[in-house]
Amino acid sequence: MLSPIAYAQDAAGAVAEQPSIFDSLIMFLPIILIFWFLILRPQNKRMKEHRAMVAGVAKGDKVVTAGGVIGTVIKVSDDDATVEIADGVRVKIVKTTLSSVTPKNAPKAD
Repeated sequence: MLSPIAYAQDAAGAVAEQPSIFDSLIMFLPIILIFWFLILRPQNKRMKEHRAMVAGVAKGDKVVTAGGVIGTVIKVSDDDATVEIADGVRVKIVKTTLSSVTPKNAPKAD
């Protein structure tokens, strides 16, 4: 009933050679480059632009926070800013939570 199964072997019966570490590294190099150019590089650029935007916040600028609060900067300190969101209503926010800043002397959009 049970017949033996014959497995194919090469003539010498030797095991196939394993690729070297250098060969494996060359295979992953394009993947690493694609990852760098499509993900890491643009993210670093956005972070740099955001840091510059936050560092440039000044009194009188119109700002929008990450939570969607819109207001005008009244006072700026190192890590936070005081923003007037309505007449007489002032809140203190952390500057890194700003999502956009419009300078006070910027032209209005039509």
